[in-house]
Amino acid sequence: MTLLAQVATAAQPSCYSRLTNEWFCGQYLHDRRADIVDATVQHLQITVYAVALGIAIAFPLALLARRLPRLETTILGASTALYTIPSLALLPLLVPFTGLEMRTVVIGLALYALTILVRSMLEGLRSVPDDVRESAVGLGYGASRLLLRVELPLALPVMMAGLRVATVSTVALTTVGTLVSYGGLGNLISDGVFTNFRAELMAAAILCVVLAVVLDLLIVLVQWLLTPWTRGAQA
Repeated sequence: MTLLAQVATAAQPSCYSRLTNEWFCGQYLHDRRADIVDATVQHLQITVYAVALGIAIAFPLALLARRLPRLETTILGASTALYTIPSLALLPLLVPFTGLEMRTVVIGLALYALTILVRSMLEGLRSVPDDVRESAVGLGYGASRLLLRVELPLALPVMMAGLRVATVSTVALTTVGTLVSYGGLGNLISDGVFTNFRAELMAAAILCVVLAVVLDLLIVLVQWLLTPWTRGAQA
């Protein structure tokens, strides 16, 4: 080894140099902080957009399935069938229509989320007791007011349980967006696997878990704030 090569090797951060390549490396987090933050922010954006789009599509479908029972099997079957399409096939199928952009991943993940969201929303609406509906109608509640003021609040616990599952699932599935270069932390995981960069792979994987846990806790907090009547029952 030449003197120049020895100097270059000595200048490398010890814990993630090619010679050491440790799984846990604080120096990597410091040196690549900008890349890690960018990947985490992108991962969070894709997850939030996908879940929001999934909710926007799933809620009308759940209402339609409840109002027209003959369509329930079709709606639930179609939303479930979407989840059976491998992500390796779905995202490339969307590319000709949406391009190599973030929206391709967002749309794909939103379609996957429908499997959980449609079913949980429908079950939540069904969990509202019939006598409560009848009482509200007897008090003069119209269809819209009944939905917004009575049914939705009572259905929230079931709906939020489905939302938690859908959100955590979306955090995991976002990593496959690396197929179109928009995978958030999945880009780091893919690069870490391809180059055998252990510190990068481990950091990205741990951040995915942390992100899923944080979002799950936030949803629990929102549910706690929106359903104050359940606190007394739990106590």
